Amino acid sequence: MPHRVVPRAVTRVLPALAAVLVLLVGGLVGWRLLSPATPLARAMSLVPADTTRFSWTDWAGVRRELDTGVGPGSSGEEVDDFMAAAFDADLSPMSALGTSAGVMEAELGFSPASVSWELFAQSGTGAVEVLGVDDGVDVDAVADRLVDLGWTEPEEADGVWVGGPDVLSGVGSMLTPELQHVALLADEGLVLTSDQAPYLQQVVDGIDGDGPEELVELAEALDEPLAAAVYDGAYACEHLAMAQADDDAQAEADQLVAAAGAVHPLTGYALGRLPSGGVRAVLQVEDEDDAAADAEARSRLAAGPAPGQGGDFTDRFAVEAAGSEGREVVLDLRPVEGAYVLSELTSGPVLFATC
Repeated sequence: MPHRVVPRAVTRVLPALAAVLVLLVGGLVGWRLLSPATPLARAMSLVPADTTRFSWTDWAGVRRELDTGVGPGSSGEEVDDFMAAAFDADLSPMSALGTSAGVMEAELGFSPASVSWELFAQSGTGAVEVLGVDDGVDVDAVADRLVDLGWTEPEEADGVWVGGPDVLSGVGSMLTPELQHVALLADEGLVLTSDQAPYLQQVVDGIDGDGPEELVELAEALDEPLAAAVYDGAYACEHLAMAQADDDAQAEADQLVAAAGAVHPLTGYALGRLPSGGVRAVLQVEDEDDAAADAEARSRLAAGPAPGQGGDFTDRFAVEAAGSEGREVVLDLRPVEGAYVLSELTSGPVLFATC
């Protein structure tokens, strides 16, 4: 099977080579200065530029938050218990691996209990799971397991391991279809999976791209969330819209928006659960001249009734701060204990995210 070749250490550097190394180091520093500033934004920059929605979980951060002992080699039962605790804390709703985790760790050798982070990225042409791995996941051992379980090994080290529904169901009935095909990029510290082998190879081939630049920049406003969703404007305006509610709720929403002040269509929406326990919503509008007024109106809407969801938003959270910077409206929310704010505000209807 393909393996990464690690060159032996070189003990003497020739002058010409030293000069090249200086240039390379200088270029690397420059790349780091220009690269996205947060783990979420960096992960988003790896996928195709036409990606429109992202779901992020910082699994290393979640494990710290829950002070759990799970890790590489944990039993399936231990991993499932960890996932249940993450769900109860509203830290796992963005993951596509909820029902798969225990079997993944036991059979494949990686899961939310051992990977660093997970990004589920979707576009009109396909979906891909991007998993950050470190020394806790032995990628060569994962390759051995894939062979034993029936995946077809690629000719190239960065090729796609082709599985399919029959191979996957033979491993476990609860595994997500997104695990059908796998790419192991040991040098980059990544494992990628998808339900479409050609799309997965396309993502691998373009892994050094810039991603959807506007959404990458939007995600940076979330800082370093434990879990997050990032949507482009078209998706947010359709799936968070009050059109998802019944007629009575829509009529109530119209009255509330009229009382709060005008709002403008969104070009992006991001929501993140922060390590502090707070939740940040970032709503991007087309024109920065509209952002300040939108911040005022949307903060009023977020502090009132929640038509289509029932009750008031104050049953779920308090608005701690609201403001704008450039085109972005930022609402910092403090969840009520036991509330599933991240879950509820990433599917519609969400009045304060109305377009």
